[in-house]
Parts: sequence; C-alpha cells; structure tokens
Amino acid sequence: MLGSRALLVGRLLQRGIVGKAANSTALRNQIVRHGHDWSYRVNGPKPELLARVGAQAAGGFMWWWVLWHLFHEYEHITGEFDYPDPSQWTNSELGIPEDLEE
Repeated sequence: MLGSRALLVGRLLQRGIVGKAANSTALRNQIVRHGHDWSYRVNGPKPELLARVGAQAAGGFMWWWVLWHLFHEYEHITGEFDYPDPSQWTNSELGIPEDLEE
C-alpha cells in the first residue's frame, strides 16, 4: 500500500516539477463527458413529450379505475353485510353487569 501511495506522490511531484505550462496543458486535456443534462440549483431538463403524455394517461387511467370501483363496488369499503342495530343489543351482550337493587 505504501508503494502505491509513493508512486502516486511521485507522479504528482513530477507534474509539479515540469512547470506551469505542462499543468495548464494537462487541465485542458481532461476528458469532458456530455452524457446527460446537468442542473445545479435549477429545475432539471424537461421530459420528452411522449413521456409526459404517457404519465398523464397512466395517471388518468389509474384514477378512473379507483373511482369506478369505489362507485360500483363500495362493499369493499363499507362491508358486505348490514350493520346490526345497537339499540337491539342486550346488556349481557355488551358486557354490562346487571343493576343490584338494595
């Protein structure tokens, strides 16, 4: 590990010894990659028209599906059976002890 570090330091020193002209040339010869758009503190690039239209269509279909099934199959939310009338329940069914009269 020390050998690799020494080799790296040697290369850096060699570039520094050669002079300013070599350093500026080395900086000008750096590889510049233009593979994607770059954004810093600004909005990113706008997606393509096909992607935007596809996203709107998929979202519209999803909401249609959800609202259609909520309207036509509401039993998934409310339950399949009628709710019993609580006024018909007895005290023993509710777990209320009987009144003790003295």
